[in-house]
Amino acid sequence: MSDGDLAKDIAADIAKRLERSKTPIPIGVSNRHCHLTEEHFKILFGKDAEPKRIKDIKQPGFWAADSVIEVKGPKGSIKKCRLVAPYRSHTQIELAWTDAHSIGVTPPVRESGDVKGSAGATLIGPAGQVEIKEGVIIAMRHVHFSPAEAQKIGVKSGEMLRLRCGTGGGRATVFEDCIARVSDKYSLELHLDTDEAYAAGVKTGDLAYIV
Repeated sequence: MSDGDLAKDIAADIAKRLERSKTPIPIGVSNRHCHLTEEHFKILFGKDAEPKRIKDIKQPGFWAADSVIEVKGPKGSIKKCRLVAPYRSHTQIELAWTDAHSIGVTPPVRESGDVKGSAGATLIGPAGQVEIKEGVIIAMRHVHFSPAEAQKIGVKSGEMLRLRCGTGGGRATVFEDCIARVSDKYSLELHLDTDEAYAAGVKTGDLAYIV
């Protein structure tokens, strides 16, 4: 590659980054929560129980239920881990690192759905309990895009992004390794867990920017 071609590539990359940085991305702070199979839900809450919607969340088709469980590890337990519905094909518990450390489990940092070989725990509900050998993870930082939103700023699914959060609050933080997730089921939003949000001094509804 000639010096001229290299300079053009660098200039194009800078222009792309500057254009991307103009788009504000809403932040959604994810508290500890669970996704349950129908089988596990029935064991935990009773065979005739069904999850009841208490509020929609930003991602289309998902909603917070009134159902909460206790997640027990070797050193203690976390109460009121809320169900995010609807049912899933596998049970998944998403914790922040401080949550996991407090109960003595060491979950890997994973994308949602990637639970093979992850940490286990005891799940306790009002009607029963379930031992899971895997399914407990710390969710990888990620940004949801609809296909139109991703196309507008030139982002591809699976691309790793850097996002600046907390500007002006004295805790500004640039988060590396934020994976882009593109689907027609998604709406533009950066998902951080509570540990990450506290570190950057942000809350749900604040804005982040690609850098």
